[in-house]
Amino acid sequence: MAKLATKYVCRECGTWHGKWNGKCEGCGGWNSLVEEIVDAKNSLKKNPTAALELVSLEGVTSLPARLVSGMEEFDRVCGGGLVPGSVILVGGDPGIGKSTLLLQVASKLSHKAPCLYVSGEEGVDQIRLRAHRMQLDKAPVLLAATSSVSDIISTTAAAQDVQFLVIDSIQTMATHSLESAPGSVAQVRASAFELIQCAKEKNIIIVLVGHVTKEGALAGPKVLEHMVDTVLYFEGEKHYPYRILRAIKNRFGPTDEIGIFNMVETGLEEVSNPSKLFLGDHRDASIGMAIYAGLEGSRPLLAEIQTLVAPSYLPSPRRTAVGIEPSRLSMILAVLEARVNISFGTKDVYVNVAGGLKITETACDLAVAAALISSHLKKPLPQDSVFFGEVGLGGEVRRVQQANLRLKEAEKLGFARAYFGLDKVASPLQRISLNHLSDLLKELR
Repeated sequence: MAKLATKYVCRECGTWHGKWNGKCEGCGGWNSLVEEIVDAKNSLKKNPTAALELVSLEGVTSLPARLVSGMEEFDRVCGGGLVPGSVILVGGDPGIGKSTLLLQVASKLSHKAPCLYVSGEEGVDQIRLRAHRMQLDKAPVLLAATSSVSDIISTTAAAQDVQFLVIDSIQTMATHSLESAPGSVAQVRASAFELIQCAKEKNIIIVLVGHVTKEGALAGPKVLEHMVDTVLYFEGEKHYPYRILRAIKNRFGPTDEIGIFNMVETGLEEVSNPSKLFLGDHRDASIGMAIYAGLEGSRPLLAEIQTLVAPSYLPSPRRTAVGIEPSRLSMILAVLEARVNISFGTKDVYVNVAGGLKITETACDLAVAAALISSHLKKPLPQDSVFFGEVGLGGEVRRVQQANLRLKEAEKLGFARAYFGLDKVASPLQRISLNHLSDLLKELR
């Protein structure tokens, strides 16, 4: 029996090492090397060199049309539909609904094109049970349960008309060319490589489900995200039924689009108007509450920002932010103290975005500042008002992009006025342009 070679590969960058080290020499990561057994007989053999066929950029063949699944939120995140021959990686926390989402997509798409759902984690009867609960058991989706990549590729080759393939999950797949266990760095990389080659050669759309680590990153080598065409993260809070599908990488569309779903007993429901979802009940004005007119990709989104300022009896007052970056909150508090002379040094400050939404856009600075001023003055903000604008370190309010879309969304939901930075934009709403945070303080007083 031939002796198997033992090498160590980095989980982060895939660099090979002859012996174990605490630090990877390729990427500098610590404790990222794992042992892999490689059979020398199965190594890639050198092929004779051959001249490549060169073609022009313009080409002579027509571009393939996108395949629309029928789930508008999923299609929006993918860039308007699925591109034939593309490979999509979907990651998310355990139990967040990845398998549920892809089973729904496959069920809707199966009425237009043949779809194959392959699971390495569940049996066929378990998939049928879930489909029956979701009332999808009548959809013509083909099912299979295996962990062999070669069996999957040979099956798709035999079934000439398969156009959509779901692999649940890539961490359970294994190729016979390696002796390591499924889920290892080498197996994940080799399995993904063979599936991507199959997708490009046969022009099949393949969706790979990926596990995540306890830090929230996709498990396996980082090169996996570079190999695929699209990376989607399915996220949500445990105590909220809402789920957000976010594009992290997309070669065929934008990377700032989101899709919003509501988890119910029969699966995931699409949320066509997310502003009403995250606004809550804002009919009565409340102290420390401001409505933020935001933008996620090309979609305007209104959210309710809540703040609470209370006396602190601790040596270091609390600064708690849920839904926004804590560093952003610290900056806004420093600007309010230095430029507007509002002191928060002896008070606890809490900021929350209603509905479990996470805001990363800097345009929420003005809404957070307005809510903090309202809590400090113990006076509610003007009713039926929205706020958006970036706050600079000098206290100035900067204008943001696509203010007209934000104002149109606020007008559609019945708001009457808007506070934002100096910007010339037409709108039926009462527009209050602010140059500095001191102007906002004068308005509120």
